[in-house]
Amino acid sequence: MEQSLSEMITAQINKAVEKLDAAKSLLESGFIDDAISRAYYCMFHAASAVLLTEGVSVESHSAPKTMFGLRLVKSGKIAAKYGKWLNKLKDERENSDYDVFTSFEEEDAIDAVNEAEEFLVEMKRFLHENFGIIFK
Repeated sequence: MEQSLSEMITAQINKAVEKLDAAKSLLESGFIDDAISRAYYCMFHAASAVLLTEGVSVESHSAPKTMFGLRLVKSGKIAAKYGKWLNKLKDERENSDYDVFTSFEEEDAIDAVNEAEEFLVEMKRFLHENFGIIFK
């Protein structure tokens, strides 16, 4: 069964909320790198939800970085800081997951989680104001 656009957007936002909750729990438990990784995935899913409204289905991690900037930031629909945060956190996520010589400080993870939370709030606001989608 094929899902409607609204169902796909809601599923992406729900996944973003789940990843943000995980990032907060990991941060509280002292898992700094993993908190950063989950914060990125919160942004990834929230960005994917908004990109669906542009007819863009995200199938790789490079797509949100590129398409979010092209379709949403450059058009002025979304503030540039959100594109910068998404790009920065994508790079930090890759370093935290794959580079054994990279270590992040607790402050880095706190910033990542706070930015992910604000990013999610902004994407939900955008979807509600422009498409009437209401989230829990």
